[in-house]
Amino acid sequence: MIQDDEPTPSATNFISLMALESIDQDTYLGVSPEYPWGRVYGGLVVAQGLRAALATVGDDYLVHSLHAYFIRGGTSDEPIRYEVDRIRNGRSFVTRRVVAHQSDGAILNLSCSFQTSEKEADVQESAMPTDVGEPGSGNVEDWDLIGRRVAHQSTGRSAIWLRVLQDLGDHPSLQACALAYASDDIPTDAIASTHPEKKDFLEHSGSPFDEFFTTSLDHAIWFHRPLPTDQWLLHDHRSHGLANARGLAVGEVFAPSGVHVATVAQEILFRELAR
Repeated sequence: MIQDDEPTPSATNFISLMALESIDQDTYLGVSPEYPWGRVYGGLVVAQGLRAALATVGDDYLVHSLHAYFIRGGTSDEPIRYEVDRIRNGRSFVTRRVVAHQSDGAILNLSCSFQTSEKEADVQESAMPTDVGEPGSGNVEDWDLIGRRVAHQSTGRSAIWLRVLQDLGDHPSLQACALAYASDDIPTDAIASTHPEKKDFLEHSGSPFDEFFTTSLDHAIWFHRPLPTDQWLLHDHRSHGLANARGLAVGEVFAPSGVHVATVAQEILFRELAR
């Protein structure tokens, strides 16, 4: 196991989902709950991939970025095997590559980099938006293990307070995995709202998923500053347009204090279904 005091892997809570089983050197198994859309949630695979990489990294190193390609949809009917490649161990930086496999082949290719803490200049240019209310406020749309509070939605923008609905303690690695897990939830909302047919499908079906096929293509996170322990984080995403059935959203993640803790970018596949 990654941590001896963590429970056996199961689909009951976030900590157990992150308790990957070690089956060989740098190879781990994870499990997934069943989701209504029939595929494994992309944020889960990214979070478990990051967790597998963290198992090969010393505690002095914290993740500062990850880049992932979703190759094919995973299934909850079988475990997910994570194979870690220790690309480089440096004094300040450590680099890992993780490939997630199921019986049909690879489902995710993840690269991530870790850095030791450095006492250098800290300059924040981004500011917390003023139209999002108090932390954790907004329309309640909780699902699975995620607390979701919709603070602001408009054409091309989705600002939502998110957190994993479980006490994760003050372990930086679990907090980073929790952010990775939740970060796959928002980008599609921002992109879908800009589609020319959005008024029609929102008025008649109430959901873009009834009229469109959507799936994540690639995903990136930059971790700028330490994450607060078990607090609501504001994910403020803006669409950067649609072309060739692909849409791009870029979002900033803020702690309740207003500190800019991370930046997320995601490209999704967005195809209109035949009517």
